[in-house]
Amino acid sequence: MIRVGSGHDTHRLVAGRPLVLGGIRIEHSRGLDGHSDADVALHALTDAVLGAIGEGDIGTHFPPHEQHWRNAASSIFLEKAMRLLRERGGMIANTDLTILAEAPRIAPHCDAMKAVLAPILGIATSRIAIKATTTERLGAIGRGEGIAAFATVTARLPYV
Repeated sequence: MIRVGSGHDTHRLVAGRPLVLGGIRIEHSRGLDGHSDADVALHALTDAVLGAIGEGDIGTHFPPHEQHWRNAASSIFLEKAMRLLRERGGMIANTDLTILAEAPRIAPHCDAMKAVLAPILGIATSRIAIKATTTERLGAIGRGEGIAAFATVTARLPYV
């Protein structure tokens, strides 16, 4: 059976935090504000995997009010979602991730992100699409106030 999940996340950019995006640290004057490392790309992917298996969202599994998730690496969230998928006999066929940011430039970091994501998702980098775009200076993202990500996951699961 083929299942599709989608995810979205947005976080504000603030001074004094590192920018972690797609599982890698990117040099930038500001980082994403959030309870964990606020990696919008991994949060969107986590929600997409959870959506494909009908398991709620990232906040259900990792409530932001729980202190042990404070500053946690978002790879933990994606790894848990992948464990849930595998427990159901599932696997990822491919994923498509779009990151919206005015700055920093994302495209130079896409290969490094794919290298981090491939072992977590259990797929080759050729089955991971990462695209970067701007909002042409429109809205909060366009004013450089934050970064957003949209993810789609196609998963294969046994019929149940």
